[in-house]
Amino acid sequence: MDAIAAQLLRDQFLLTALELHTELLESGRELPRLRDFFSNPGNFERQSGTPPAGGALGCRSGAAGGGGGGLPGSVLPWSHRRNRAGSISTLDSLDFARYSDDGNRETDERVAVLEFELRKAKETIQALRANLTQAAENEVPLQERKNYKSSPEIQEPIRPLEKRALNFLVNEFLLKNSYKLTSITFSDENHDQDFELWDDVGLNIPKPPDLLQLYRDFGNHHVTARDVVDASVGVEDDELEADTPILGTVPVFETTPQSIEQCLIVQKLEDQISVLNSEKWSLMEQIQRLESEIDLLKNENFAVSTVYGVAPHPSLKQVPLTVSEDNGRYLDIKSSENDNKHGNIDETSLALSAEVDSRTSKDDMLNSVPSKETEKLSSCAPSSKAAVHFDKPNRKLSPAFHQALLSFCRMSADSRLGSEVSRIADSEKSVMLMLGRCLPHIVPNVLLAKREELIPLILCTACLHPEPKERDQLLHILFNLIKRPDDEQRQMILTGCVAFARHVGPTRVEAELLPQCWEQINHKYPERRLLVAESCGALAPYLPVILSMLQQMLMEDKADLVREAVIKSLGIIMGYIDDPDKYQQGFELLLSALGDPSERVVSATHQVFLPAYAAWTTELGNLQFHLIPTLLNKIEKLLREGEHGLDEHKLHMYLSALQSLIPSLFALVLQNAPFTSKAKLQGEVPQIEVTRFPRPVSPLQDVAIIIGSREQLAVLLQLYDHQLEHEGTTGWETLLWVVNQLLPQLIEIVGKINVASTACVHEFSRFFWRLCRTFGKIFTNTKVKPQFQEILRLSEENIDSTAGNGVLTKATVPIYATGVLTCYIQEEDRKLLVGFLEDVMTMLSLSHAPLDSLKASFVELGNSVGEGGT
Repeated sequence: MDAIAAQLLRDQFLLTALELHTELLESGRELPRLRDFFSNPGNFERQSGTPPAGGALGCRSGAAGGGGGGLPGSVLPWSHRRNRAGSISTLDSLDFARYSDDGNRETDERVAVLEFELRKAKETIQALRANLTQAAENEVPLQERKNYKSSPEIQEPIRPLEKRALNFLVNEFLLKNSYKLTSITFSDENHDQDFELWDDVGLNIPKPPDLLQLYRDFGNHHVTARDVVDASVGVEDDELEADTPILGTVPVFETTPQSIEQCLIVQKLEDQISVLNSEKWSLMEQIQRLESEIDLLKNENFAVSTVYGVAPHPSLKQVPLTVSEDNGRYLDIKSSENDNKHGNIDETSLALSAEVDSRTSKDDMLNSVPSKETEKLSSCAPSSKAAVHFDKPNRKLSPAFHQALLSFCRMSADSRLGSEVSRIADSEKSVMLMLGRCLPHIVPNVLLAKREELIPLILCTACLHPEPKERDQLLHILFNLIKRPDDEQRQMILTGCVAFARHVGPTRVEAELLPQCWEQINHKYPERRLLVAESCGALAPYLPVILSMLQQMLMEDKADLVREAVIKSLGIIMGYIDDPDKYQQGFELLLSALGDPSERVVSATHQVFLPAYAAWTTELGNLQFHLIPTLLNKIEKLLREGEHGLDEHKLHMYLSALQSLIPSLFALVLQNAPFTSKAKLQGEVPQIEVTRFPRPVSPLQDVAIIIGSREQLAVLLQLYDHQLEHEGTTGWETLLWVVNQLLPQLIEIVGKINVASTACVHEFSRFFWRLCRTFGKIFTNTKVKPQFQEILRLSEENIDSTAGNGVLTKATVPIYATGVLTCYIQEEDRKLLVGFLEDVMTMLSLSHAPLDSLKASFVELGNSVGEGGT
């Protein structure tokens, strides 16, 4: 093949040589001669020359093979960088038609050249992908790889590429076997990986068979058995030299002096580690025994002594037994000749002399207790690790044999979990420390749907753990326990937060719990931000005011549910705030909430935030002198600016807020009345009519709840009606403000409304209807109706045949008719409404004024009937 290639190059059959090079490259038999020739740009520099006549270019097109033809030297402008990089000047700049007998072959030849370039580009991409994959595979440091190779028993950590590949196969297996929910959870927990595309695993990685095929194919791979044996020895330091020849009998080792020396060093170090571990655990047991003994002596609890039990069977002896926790260790058996002779215990045991003396004295006390009482106390007494005894069988085995026999108990304390299992906590503090260490490892392995079961453990540990760093980690786990907690799960977490706050107090709540809320404030999942918003409300009784956090969420969060929860939490906070300086900030938040584009948020504002804010405003004395007047001024400003186009949305916003404040205003009137001191619950309490008040949109707008109780409200209402009917309003400042300032300003605003604005007429009509129903029939007849009648002046003396009565053409007529006269539906009320409409019709006819106000009255009356009103 090399000779053929040389001949083609000599004869300048370059395209044929190029075809040969491509074919050999694809079959894996690349020729260095052709590779070097086509990789050298100097071979294709354009030179002057005349193409030979009758020459033909041979090139493979599609699946066809290529022939050979004459081509002048250096007319092929082909250059290709080494390492298969992109070309500087390529074959696509060659005008094949100049050197071809058939111009129709130009397209086919061009396609062939472009195909070659495409193959070269793909090879370059594959090479780069292979290099990147190899780099990813080699992320483990060199020293660590050497350690893994030198110690095969140490498993090398999983590499990122391996983890992604296994994740893909596991997810594929779950989907194929209809574990869809598990697959979804698995995908959520590996959000950084695309399970739809295998190429996302890594570059240039062939996809292996699925897990089932891998499992079935596992048995087909034969592993050659090695001639190895398992051996374990225990030697003293001075016996190492004597034990050296034994190693030569183990066939797995080569008995070279160097290998024997290394094995001896390793064995010596392992023995030292074992001895140190034994000493460590023995000292820990000794400390625990001393602490238990001190507690027992301080409490002087004789019941604790019953853990020693009654006298054993004569054939059995009491033996204290301690369990060593290390891997490959054995039980340390301690002998004792008699229960009442603890002082004879061997000096090598870990029992202390003071402990022995105390046990002896307690045994003496125990002997004076009747056996039945002893059994009763023994059944309820707390156990102590240092005081437990076990029966020793009557055997004569040597201690060394016992130790060797018990060494076959397979116990492990080398791992983190083994260490935790081997140390049984015997005090509240040690339990908390153990939970603090174990919970971070337990939580990720619990199903998402069941993780709320861990909340009590997390909270108790976070409350009682002595380390602030561990407490912070546990609270972080609590707030991140579930990726997207549903309503029930959030309620459980909130309940836990409140319990935590009650237990630890405001200082720790602010220092430990509040930062967790700030961390979640911008979380990508709305459920987590919802948890933060709800936490602020639930923790309001135990935290200083946290308006800034809620204000940020109200302004920035895009989720309606989150802002709704923010509004409800703001309402709860308003029930605990006592800083007057925060009043203006609360008012700004109220206006923002009322103007929110979401109907859910606005509804929550009227149900929770506004009534709670009104209650605080009432305490500050700002309800009559700031909140209501400010809203009225904003309505007037809207009407002045809206002569050519009224912003009905803002009008509805402010007027609905005023309507929601009516119950708070009426409660203030009752609580500041001259008869308040006389309102005492004595004797039979009068009943309140079911229809006395409009149905509240929220319990916080119920006048009875604002006052305190329905009974107290009933007494106040009875005195209220009597005061209005017989004694008047003298000295009643709050009611006089309603009569002399609020009502005149409202009636003046109504007179400025265009009667054609149906929405405005309806809003004000509903406002006056709720106002009159809340303040009562006597108030409506004696205070509201006279002021409207004074404005309307329905008499023949006021007829102006040229201009007409201006008030009768405004919205005052329909609002008075539908908002005031329809509040009560007795016969006399209906007659009054009919008479008023007849008078208006007469006046408008006599003055030749438009009948728009009368039409608007009937339209609004029809709407009221449709809504279930009058």
